[in-house]
Formats: sequence, structure tokens, C-alpha cells
Amino acid sequence: MLDAGVGTGRNFPYYPHNTMVTGIDLSPAMLARARHRRDKLGTMVNLKEMNVTEMDFADDSFDAIVSTFLFCVLDAEYQKPALEELCRVCRTDGVIHILEYAYSEKPLQRFIMKLWAPWVRYAYGAEFDRNTEQYLEAAGLELVETKFLYKDIIKLLLVRPKGV
Repeated sequence: MLDAGVGTGRNFPYYPHNTMVTGIDLSPAMLARARHRRDKLGTMVNLKEMNVTEMDFADDSFDAIVSTFLFCVLDAEYQKPALEELCRVCRTDGVIHILEYAYSEKPLQRFIMKLWAPWVRYAYGAEFDRNTEQYLEAAGLELVETKFLYKDIIKLLLVRPKGV
């Protein structure tokens, strides 16, 4: 399994037991925190400094990929290249789980999110309006399912390489 954009390793406790996991991130500081968390929890995660738009893994390397709030920090010009790379390294029968933010459709919640958006952008480099779904088809991926995990703000996209 690949954790693309592993960050500080907050997903570590949720990985399936006895699963070989590789986590990548572009930030050495985030990886240092992930190493500390990995060692503290005793999880078996291979961590690598790597850009999700230029991964050095072979084609079809992973049967499962997870990306947690990675695409909300990628600018528009990096969305498609990152998705293409995930498609390339995902086995044809594999699945990619993408967790990301969305602006709420509820007027009050949306208003509050728009008020917070500049601070979230400054503090985390994240945006609520990336709409990653729009890049899936061009990247060779198909959307299998979308579901909201928290209100209509945090959504999970289940995608896979086309043609399965």
C-alpha cells in the first residue's frame, strides 16, 4: 500500500494490520515527524522523500493507495500530473482512496468556511475548492464512489484505473 502525502503519519494507526506500507512526502520536516510517530507506534512503514508528481516506483507497484488531504494542498497545475502518477503506480485491479475537503452546500457552513479559507491557506496551504474529480478522467482514472465522511465537508473518493 502507498500513502501518498504521508505527512506526519497520522494515518499510521488506521493501516490494515500486517500490511506493507510505503509513505511518501515532499517535506523532510513532515517525514521527520512521521518517523518519530512510526517509531513510537512500532508500525512498519517505509518512508521516502518523494514528489507525488514524479515517483520513482515501477508501474503497477501498489494494489492500494491512500491520499489524505494531499490534493487540497496541490495547485491546479499539479492535480492531473499527481493523479497520472497514482494511476501509473496503481495495479490495474487496485483502488485509490482520496480524502479531501469540499465547500459545504449549506449556506451558513459555506459562509464560515469562506471566512476561514484565507487562514487555512496561510497556515496549511490548503484549499476547500480543489474539486479533484474534474481531473480523474484525463488522468486515466474512473470514479467508483464518492461519499462524505463528515457532514458535506470531508469527502472520500474511491477511484481506480480505467478499463477494470
